[in-house]
Amino acid sequence: MHELPMAKAINEGLRTAMVENNKVMVMGEDIAQLGGVFRVTEGLQEQFGPNRVVDTPLAESGIVGTAIGLAMRGYRPVCEIQFDGFVYPAFDQIVTQLAKQTARHEGTQSFPVVIRIPYGGHIGAVEHHQESPEAYFAHTAGLRVISPASPNDAFWMIQQAIASDDPVIFLEPKSRYWHKAPVDDATPAPAMTQAAVVREGSDVTLVGHGAMVSMLLQAADVAQSEGVSAEVVDLRSLSPIDYRTIEESVTKTQRLVIAQEAPSQASLGSEIAATMTERAFYLMEAPVLRVSGFNTPFPPARLESHYLPDVDRILDAVDRSMAY
Repeated sequence: MHELPMAKAINEGLRTAMVENNKVMVMGEDIAQLGGVFRVTEGLQEQFGPNRVVDTPLAESGIVGTAIGLAMRGYRPVCEIQFDGFVYPAFDQIVTQLAKQTARHEGTQSFPVVIRIPYGGHIGAVEHHQESPEAYFAHTAGLRVISPASPNDAFWMIQQAIASDDPVIFLEPKSRYWHKAPVDDATPAPAMTQAAVVREGSDVTLVGHGAMVSMLLQAADVAQSEGVSAEVVDLRSLSPIDYRTIEESVTKTQRLVIAQEAPSQASLGSEIAATMTERAFYLMEAPVLRVSGFNTPFPPARLESHYLPDVDRILDAVDRSMAY
């Protein structure tokens, strides 16, 4: 076990997968010699050569379209989209082609394509560099959508994504790229579709994913000092969602607060709130509450702290839930 930042943990996970299977290849804009904008693929071309670590043209649709063809020929391509807001030129290829191909072939052809997308705010970047597009992909049948919150999960989940025969949208919370934490490269993490209770509590369940998990843990620490015991659930998988773990937690705490960076309108938080209301209405002592970004375009960098959920906004929702 050793400490790594998340960016390095993903790098090591990619390296491990490429050593174990020579059909795994990495492709994207500036990912070879430069190592990507965030240096996540740094050093891979030197080890595996230009045929397996490929710099592509600045054409996201072409990247994903090429990956679909490679998957049909037995390869396991891993595509990098430089920033969340740049995935939209590839949206047609992802949702109308990649997500549908296995069903079109009646299950006889698999399409093991991984699309890595750095997403989310907290880095003070400009427009199209801090968005949270997860709901678009989670809504699309045929895609798996996952997001690690820790370096250890990042190391193992990227390998699980590559090993999956289904196409996977791998969302990387870019604000967590440089935060170090222990990585156990000998003990596999749980399956990438399984949520995790990362802090136990008894009064209220806090649910989130990606960078928001760290914010929820901070809020839980403050709540504890005020006499409220908060349990924190890291979703890890956004499609499918592990509702069993959430329901088990809510059965214990009888309260649920969901936090996300994305706007609330037609979001993951909305879906979880609706589903848990259906499943656990008579168990809960308070309505499900959501904390989210606002239903506006992502603001200029100087305003991001007002837009993104923070500890205070989460604690306000906890207080409102406990008041019922």
